[in-house]
Amino acid sequence: MAKEKIDRVKAKEQDPQIRATNFEEVCLGYTLEEATREASRCLNCKNPRCVQACPVSLKIPDFISHIQQGDLASASRKISEDSLLPSVCGRVCPQESQCEGKCILGIKGESVSIGKLERFVGDWAKDNNIKLAEPQPYNGHKVAVVGSGPAGLACAADLAKIGYGVKIFEALHKAGGVLQYGIPEFRLPKERIVAREVENVISLGVEIETNVIVGRTVTIDSLIDEEGYDAVFVASGAGLPRFMGIDGENLNGVVSANEFLTRANLMHAYDKDYDTPIYVGDRVVVVGGGNVAMDAVRTAKRLGSDATIVYRRSEKELPARLEEVHHSKEEGINFKMLTNPISINGDEKGWVKSITCVQMELGEADASGRRSPMIIEGSEFDIECDVVIMALGTSPNPLISATTEGLNTNKRGCIIADDEKGATTREGVFAGGDAVTGAATVILAMGAGRKSAKAIDEYIKTK
Repeated sequence: MAKEKIDRVKAKEQDPQIRATNFEEVCLGYTLEEATREASRCLNCKNPRCVQACPVSLKIPDFISHIQQGDLASASRKISEDSLLPSVCGRVCPQESQCEGKCILGIKGESVSIGKLERFVGDWAKDNNIKLAEPQPYNGHKVAVVGSGPAGLACAADLAKIGYGVKIFEALHKAGGVLQYGIPEFRLPKERIVAREVENVISLGVEIETNVIVGRTVTIDSLIDEEGYDAVFVASGAGLPRFMGIDGENLNGVVSANEFLTRANLMHAYDKDYDTPIYVGDRVVVVGGGNVAMDAVRTAKRLGSDATIVYRRSEKELPARLEEVHHSKEEGINFKMLTNPISINGDEKGWVKSITCVQMELGEADASGRRSPMIIEGSEFDIECDVVIMALGTSPNPLISATTEGLNTNKRGCIIADDEKGATTREGVFAGGDAVTGAATVILAMGAGRKSAKAIDEYIKTK
């Protein structure tokens, strides 16, 4: 008998005009009734394409089936077999291009809202103090993890589950990496979600030491040669911002999205109870079209500025998630497509007063398959602004590779590592996440961390 056709259950959200003035979470998530109804749409496919499209191979039909049956504890434990960050992944993963993008219901209709269901289960588990995994007896081997972002947390959790003594070294004063400094509160609450997800990993016996800069405070060589670690996993991310190299980038009021978001998120500049300075003026221009650009422009809007996105391709080519673009438009963000800056102009005091742009048109496809933007001659125009935020991507900090003997990088500064195992050119050192790929997604970093955990276990056992 065919299943009753049920429309996709939409999760409630804050009103756009209200949320554009606060930093509270935009999406309010599912109620139990809504989650159960949405879960009932799943066909429980025998050959689930959604699982194949998930970088951590989450057993999606299984946990959704538990929701259908009202057994949320079992749904939580099923997810925890592959991920201890469900509340994070349910909020920030690009499900539309991964699990939900492969859902068979999406061929002729709307896919199952896998992300919202994962978020619901993750939040329920925390609110009900469900123990997701138990620490295993120590097996006598130690592994060091550099960085407490998604890749580092995933690797540490998997290793701790099988008995390794794991210590994470974090450069900042709070654990979480990009989850702390890069993603705004209105998309990913820090205390309610990130801190509790990190606690899940700590509960497995993983130790996290903050304020340790690997390459200065300690080195990878010293961790292996002097402190007795059997292996090291480098998950230091990609925190080095890129700029365009155009005139005026040294003016006051030009900042990287990395610095801007770190001030707002990790250092709570949006909160009046904190003294962290942050300046947006009356008009902000954000250069870029990815998720980081959307995070920066929406943050600037909430801080009281008229905020504009400038992107050199058309809206069709925007790399940001569709949901983030949709939310940005609802909140009143201005979009100037097929527009590219050529210089930034300052006043007599050295502060930004405008940005000069040219209009673009799309030509032939480039090596990535996207059509290359070309300048339309004589199309220069100025946009008045007080602040310019560059959201053009990031590269790994070269400190670790420069202070580690035999650790090779490519021309982009990324650590060279095997795709399947994360093994680097230095024996005993593995790497994954943005430190290897450059800036990418949370779930891809987690997938790399899990692969390296398995490879590290094999390496130590054979060693």
